[in-house]
Amino acid sequence: MTTRNLSAPVLRLAPSILSADFARLGEEVRAIQAAGADLVHFDVMDNHYVPNLTIGPLVCEAIRPHVTIPIDVHLMVEPVDSLIPLFAKAGANIITFHPEATKHVDRTLSLIRELGCKAGLVLNPASSVEWLDHVMDRLDMVLLMSVNPGFGGQKFIPSTLAKLRAVRQRIETHQARGGQPIWLEVDGGVKTDNIGVIVAAGADTCVAGSAVFGSPDAGGGYATVMRELRRHAAAC
Repeated sequence: MTTRNLSAPVLRLAPSILSADFARLGEEVRAIQAAGADLVHFDVMDNHYVPNLTIGPLVCEAIRPHVTIPIDVHLMVEPVDSLIPLFAKAGANIITFHPEATKHVDRTLSLIRELGCKAGLVLNPASSVEWLDHVMDRLDMVLLMSVNPGFGGQKFIPSTLAKLRAVRQRIETHQARGGQPIWLEVDGGVKTDNIGVIVAAGADTCVAGSAVFGSPDAGGGYATVMRELRRHAAAC
């Protein structure tokens, strides 16, 4: 199966299937791809690291044949290392995890890359950006949580904007020194009325769950809301 090039131009939109209709998940992921989604965002929660329980590698494997766009797996689990090979085998293209959920951040990033996936760190609202300082050369993505992880439909935390600017500066400094490209993703409370300031602060990849799956077109697709997200992102 072919997938889109992970160096595709910004802005990338990554609808989170946490807000999709699980009774027809294959249809839902096909619909977001048809509407122009760049990624499928796949939230994995273990009722341990976060107070919720969602989906695992079998569901990832089940949706993989339905889309050609990359699957972006966000692991909200502790510990993470034992699940990483299962998701890589199930068809994940990008795997991100929280640094607090592993004893060896560098080793976990290396494991993801050795399995052929893009690797990233996820920072919670109260997690320091200093987690990034010694592993920039192993990162393909930084994901900033703009809500506390565990549940969809939460409101965007405004202090994330300053954090986005700080991480964007780190990425630009790294790349100016010859470092590899690193995507900057934001997840939580992204809507048409705030995506512009989020992108202006430095995000190039936006996760949107309820904003997409809660606003289907009359015909059953998601093209209108995806266009509106892109229009508002370009307006700032």
